[in-house]
Amino acid sequence: MKIKSLALLLTLFFAISAAAQTTPHFDGQTWWNHIKFLADDKLEGRDTGSRGEREAQKYAVEQLKRAGAEPAGVNGYYQPVKFVSRQIVEKDCSLALIRDGHRETLALGEDAIIGTRVMPAPEVEAPLVFAGYGLKVPEKNYDDFAGLDVRGKIIVILTGSPSEIPGALASHYQTAAERWKVLRAAGAIGIVSLPNPASMDIPWSRMALNRAHPSMDLDYPEFNETEGAKIAVTVNPASAGKLFAGSGHSFEEIAALGKDRKPLPHFALTVSLAAKTKVDVTRIESANLVAKIPGSDPALKDEYVVLSAHLDHIGIGEPINGDRIYNGAMDNGSGSALTLDMAASFQKSPEKLRRSILLVLVTGEEKGLLGSKYFAAHPTVPPKSIVADVNVDMFLPIVPLKLVTVLGLDDSDLGDRVREIAQSLGVKVQPDPEPLRNLFVRSDQYNFIRHGVPSVILSVAPQPGTAEVQLFKDWLTQRYHAPSDDVNQPVDLASAAKYEEIVRALLISIANGDHRPEWKPDSFFRRYAEVATMNH
Repeated sequence: MKIKSLALLLTLFFAISAAAQTTPHFDGQTWWNHIKFLADDKLEGRDTGSRGEREAQKYAVEQLKRAGAEPAGVNGYYQPVKFVSRQIVEKDCSLALIRDGHRETLALGEDAIIGTRVMPAPEVEAPLVFAGYGLKVPEKNYDDFAGLDVRGKIIVILTGSPSEIPGALASHYQTAAERWKVLRAAGAIGIVSLPNPASMDIPWSRMALNRAHPSMDLDYPEFNETEGAKIAVTVNPASAGKLFAGSGHSFEEIAALGKDRKPLPHFALTVSLAAKTKVDVTRIESANLVAKIPGSDPALKDEYVVLSAHLDHIGIGEPINGDRIYNGAMDNGSGSALTLDMAASFQKSPEKLRRSILLVLVTGEEKGLLGSKYFAAHPTVPPKSIVADVNVDMFLPIVPLKLVTVLGLDDSDLGDRVREIAQSLGVKVQPDPEPLRNLFVRSDQYNFIRHGVPSVILSVAPQPGTAEVQLFKDWLTQRYHAPSDDVNQPVDLASAAKYEEIVRALLISIANGDHRPEWKPDSFFRRYAEVATMNH
């Protein structure tokens, strides 16, 4: 009898200690409390360089200090970043189509938007040419410009890519820097983008609402990626037919092909675009925040695993349902809160970390991934010492966490680690289910990738074939970049906590691995690691 009860006691003891090992580090509540502060109306939507963003930074620095994370910026936790801000003066601007000497005015906002990420020339008039997706992808011998005369002209493109181009390649070649390289070489002077109706995140009415909001660029000559560009315009798909009149093609035909990612025709349009623009330019300063949780291995502690998230959002905009403050609770209060939670959790339950963890809260993400672009080019630690980037941006814990989307899943061995960790917690893993939306290059990990650093970004995913899918669609349509992305929305705290567990385990796994993470031999992005090796 005694032996039996001893065996039972031992079994119980082992069960309890196993449970103790898997005791959750997060409850969702501290995460939500951080969001409540960051997405409070008082912070006015944390626009880049604004008072609200500075308040958010101050709060983050306090939390990092409290958690014992060491300053790793240039001035303490801060790495200053300079921006140039451009705001369209719409009353002094105009767009018109010219056909056979007749002018047809395009109503700004209703028909089209003049972009200011590219500094527009005060006056432009040039013929339009439809260049399909406007892509040149040498790896696939794909060239939308072959045999097309675009010298001195403005090209018109449908956003997206043909299905023959894999997602990573397509996303990379659609970035502003890559696109302009090709346009400049072909002699084009501007671009008109027609959003693909099949993959618009936000309806046109909402896109147009904040068109007068300033856009920004980094205020350093080294980052000028659109030299030679005179105009960038986005046209409402509902008005796109006007561009095609008389060309023998219709926008309906183009959009139908684009929906299925089919090849598009290329042809000259029978109209020219005339633009007059006026832009107010100001200089703005903000900062990235950088903190360190030091590793303990004498040989590896000077290597860094980056956890990145953007702290900025889009500030105060045009009212929707009477609300002007774009709070950015999920975008990206969620990732910023996770980063602060992570620092606290490592203080509360210390892990023996071999490599150090670098917590990077970047600015200017909403303005074109600018803070991370600056940090990746000028890191506050030696460039070669960064072994990986785990980026958290708007991970949307609005349903129970049973499935996680991992962008970059098959690009490096980080994907294998995520898969293992997620599965151990009963969570399935999937690659990007919507490559058309280009998400892998639309968040901060892309700038780390461009410097050769293996990266992943994870988000909570709806279970296919369930009502959750519609829930996510509705969230994007109604709350994404809208004032309703605030603290009055339903979130699943248990889902957020479980997601944080996955990220924590991933950071530990990378920090303690014998080898640095590596790109897979067949990953498109591996080329950057090779270039980085040559440059250092």
